[in-house]
Amino acid sequence: MRFMTFTAVAATLVAVSTFANAGGHASAKQLEGAAKVRQAHMQLYNFNLATLGSMAKGAIPYDATAAQAAADNLAALATMSEQGYWLEGSDSDAIEGSRALPAAWATGNDLAAKQQMMADAALGMQGAAGQGVDGIKGQIGAVGAACGACHKAYRQPK
Repeated sequence: MRFMTFTAVAATLVAVSTFANAGGHASAKQLEGAAKVRQAHMQLYNFNLATLGSMAKGAIPYDATAAQAAADNLAALATMSEQGYWLEGSDSDAIEGSRALPAAWATGNDLAAKQQMMADAALGMQGAAGQGVDGIKGQIGAVGAACGACHKAYRQPK
């Protein structure tokens, strides 16, 4: 099931990225699709972070295989190009259900730096997760800080 969901998300990413790289103006349907793919990407982050966070808190037993798989997934997600689904016009003011603030597209924003912060934190987690629960505990703060930095600046509160 997980593979099927990931495959569907990947196929949508390819379609949206192809359009975005063509340099055209996005239709309402394409902007809605971009927002949905972006949300799916965040759901995949959340799913894998829940595993790692639960292990770090002791809510579930540490399992090296599961921890490494979740960390590998985080690293893959964090290092994917998100260009195709951060289309201008797919923000919370334009697309129902989007929580991305228009500030994410403002000139001079630091979205790229925040995305790099997440990639660095996820790669750190990838290197530590299979080494024991202390490895997760040592990296979970950096991952949480990276998520929070972007969300505070560019995500509409619930």
